[in-house]
Amino acid sequence: MVINEYLSLAETAELLGKNKETLRRWDRDGKLVAVREPISNYRMYKRADVEKIFKGFMHEPFNEGNYVEAENDYKVLELFAGAGGLAVGLEKAGLKCVALNEIDKFACQTLRNNRPNWRVMEGDIKDFDFTEYKDKVDVVTGGFPCQAFSYAGKKLGLADARGTLFYEFARVVKEVNPPICIGENVRGLLNHDNGKTLQGMISVLDEIGYKVVPVEVLKAINFKVPQKRERLILVGIRKDISLDYQYPSPYNKVYNLKDALKKGELYDSDVPLSGGAKYPKRKAEILDLIPPKGYWRDLPLDLQKEYMGGSFYLGGGKTGIARRIGWDEPSLTLTCSPAQKQTERCHPDETRPFTVREYARIQTFPDDWEFAGSLAQQYKQIGNAVPVNLGTEVGYSIIKFLNSLYKG
Repeated sequence: MVINEYLSLAETAELLGKNKETLRRWDRDGKLVAVREPISNYRMYKRADVEKIFKGFMHEPFNEGNYVEAENDYKVLELFAGAGGLAVGLEKAGLKCVALNEIDKFACQTLRNNRPNWRVMEGDIKDFDFTEYKDKVDVVTGGFPCQAFSYAGKKLGLADARGTLFYEFARVVKEVNPPICIGENVRGLLNHDNGKTLQGMISVLDEIGYKVVPVEVLKAINFKVPQKRERLILVGIRKDISLDYQYPSPYNKVYNLKDALKKGELYDSDVPLSGGAKYPKRKAEILDLIPPKGYWRDLPLDLQKEYMGGSFYLGGGKTGIARRIGWDEPSLTLTCSPAQKQTERCHPDETRPFTVREYARIQTFPDDWEFAGSLAQQYKQIGNAVPVNLGTEVGYSIIKFLNSLYKG
C-alpha cells in the first residue's frame, strides 16, 4: 500500500492542527511551500514536507510551565460536570470541588464512585437552587451546550436567554456571585448563528455584573494532551474586580499516541487492558488496508468510492474518515461513539477502535478513574469530557488569578 505523496490544503491544515491562513502565510514565508501535484495540477503539499514540520513540533522545548500553588482553599462549583474531566483537572491543579451538577445518571455514578466525598447534585439544573453557595465559592465552571437565543432586542439580557442551558449557567453565576466564572464549549460556538450566540452570552454576563475576557480557543495538544481537541473558553470576571485574567501559556512540546498508551512522560506504565468496541466485518476488511497515519484516500479507487458513497464526490479533505492513527502523532478528536462511520480512530497496529482505557488515556484521565454504565455509556462519557490535563492548566490560571485577588 502506497501512502498518497500529496496532501491538500485542508488535509494539511487538519493534520498539523493549523488553520488554512497560517499555511498560506507559511507558503509566502517559505516555511512550508505548496507545489503543483503532477496529475491533477492542484496546489498540494508534499506529505514528507508536512511530516518534517510536524516532527519539528514534537521536539521543541517546554515553556517554563503554568504551575502555581494555591495560597488559600479555593472552592469550585461545577455545572454540566459530565464524567469529571474538568473537575479532576481542577482538582489536580489544587482547587476544591464543593458541588457538581450533572443530569446524566451514568456520569453521576462515575463521579460518585470515584469521589465519594464530592457532592453530586443529580438532575436537571433547572430544578436546583444554588443560593446556599452565595459568596462561598471562588469560581463557577461549566460546559454548557451551545443553543441559539431569542433576539427580542439588540442588547440581549438574561430574559432573552431563557430556555437555554446558558441561561441556567448565568442564573447560577448570579445566585452564587463568584469572583470569576468559566464556561467552556466547542470551537463552533465562535460562528454559531454568525457569532450572535456568543455575543448574546457576553451580553448576558455583562447584564449580571461580569465583564468577559476576550474569548480564546485552547488547543489541547498545547497543554500536555495527546489529542487534537479544541475547547472555547469563556471567562467572566465580576465587575467590582479590576484584575486581569491570563490564559494558561501553551507548551511547545506535543505529545503523541505512544505517549498516551505506552510508559513514558505522561504515564508510568503501559495502558491497562480493558473492553472495547469492534468494527463491523466489512469496515474491518477495508480498514485493514489503511496504513498508520493513512485514511480513505489511501484505499484503491474502487474501495474509496464504495466506502465514501456520495461523499466521494464532495469537496473537503475529510481526513478523519477511515483514519488509522500513527504512534508518532496525537489522536484526532475522540468522538462519543468510536465505531461510527466517518469518525474512525483506528488503532495503529490492530484493526479496531481504541478501548475504553485507551480512550481515557487519550483524554488524560488517570488509570484509576473508572466509568460507570455500559460500554457505549463509558465511551460517551469519555468522548464528551474536557481533557484532564487541559483542565489542570486552566486550573493553574484560575489559581494565579485568585492568589492575586486575595493578596490585594
